[in-house]
Amino acid sequence: MEHGAHPFSELFEQLGLPADDASIQAFIERHSPLPEDIELADAPFWNRSQAALIRSALEEDADWAEVVDQLNAALRGN
Repeated sequence: MEHGAHPFSELFEQLGLPADDASIQAFIERHSPLPEDIELADAPFWNRSQAALIRSALEEDADWAEVVDQLNAALRGN
């Protein structure tokens, strides 16, 4: 198991998305605000494997859960 915080760029790489700062910012702007009644893993912009990775990160891996929570907050404008 990995230890320590992961930056957004590593999460985006794991999701198979462009991971440079401009692409990450564009993704957040394009998909914000995510309505509060939609769980992050259920957002319509994820494919099946991306949703599974998000769900798994939140359920099983505290290291990834922190950056997933940060992405969740960013997408909700928090």
